[in-house]
Amino acid sequence: MSKYTKPLYALALVILFSAGLLLAKYAPWEGQNGANAGYANLGGDFILDSDGGPVNLEDFRGQLVLMYFGFTSCPDVCPTALSTIAASMRQLTPTLEAQIQPLFVSVDPARDTLDNLAKYSAYFHPRMLGVTGSIEALDQLVKNYGAYYRHITLENSVLGYTVDHTSRVYLIGRQGQLISTIAHGTSVDDVTVLLKQHL
Repeated sequence: MSKYTKPLYALALVILFSAGLLLAKYAPWEGQNGANAGYANLGGDFILDSDGGPVNLEDFRGQLVLMYFGFTSCPDVCPTALSTIAASMRQLTPTLEAQIQPLFVSVDPARDTLDNLAKYSAYFHPRMLGVTGSIEALDQLVKNYGAYYRHITLENSVLGYTVDHTSRVYLIGRQGQLISTIAHGTSVDDVTVLLKQHL
């Protein structure tokens, strides 16, 4: 090995290390920006009904909104998601917790009365608001947010039908913009960290 080989080898290592640092620093932001770009054309205001009267997304300006689509007869997915939302909020200080508005949007308005929705939602968290609307209003809402739901007939069942629906939680920012979605099964701790990032 010549006297020039070692310095050149060391220089190559320094260059590779520096390049790695630059990639680690900037690549996550590029990926995040790409992911968030997918939400740029989604979201928007809406008006739904609650036990206390009409609910408008503008009513919650200045707060984070956690919106979840489901129905009260849902056997497992909905209770799990709503429990995760509630548990993540309870990990925050009371001051931060008060800055979050959880919304449970029923996509089964034929069976979920406003009174039942209010009681069901409050079971998970006192701040959780149960809302619903006409099929037309719900169809427009899920379209605007890139969500979905559909009623599926159940043969030989007293329920008559069930509802297949989006299982993600929609995180809406203080100014009413859709920030992100939270996948079903995300841990309580991870949801709490995400909330703190935007509070």
